Amino acid sequence: MRVDYGAMAKAIASLTEGEDDVVALMATVACEVHHSDARFDWTGFYRNVGGEVLKIGPYQGGHGCLVIPFSRGVCGAAARTGQVQLVADVEAFEGHIACASSTRSELVLPVYDATGALLGVFDIDSDQPDAFDAHDTKALTAILSQVFGGV
Repeated sequence: MRVDYGAMAKAIASLTEGEDDVVALMATVACEVHHSDARFDWTGFYRNVGGEVLKIGPYQGGHGCLVIPFSRGVCGAAARTGQVQLVADVEAFEGHIACASSTRSELVLPVYDATGALLGVFDIDSDQPDAFDAHDTKALTAILSQVFGGV
């Protein structure tokens, strides 16, 4: 069963209406997305704290890495390039950081605020290989833009 992203977008919009605290928004999005699909084993945010460093933010799942430099891993690549990282096989991604040894595939989306500033990245890990596709990317990008006001 695939995610009903339309219903998810409506639920998240309802839950976050009027909220402007970024951490509260991140926590709500991470929770809603994580529990929407069995493919999503770790779902959360890494916050841009400056100095080309990401630090863990609200998440669902096992422990994540606490700090990720922009120069390392899938999350760092998304932050550094501003491009979505859709990784079918994390073993084939040079410089992948194994926060959890069970992770097989990953989807990381940069998250921007209304001014275009990078807030961080939204990271979804799956224990299944090739778990994500362009449909996931497009739908989640739209939801993140809706919530955080980014482009």
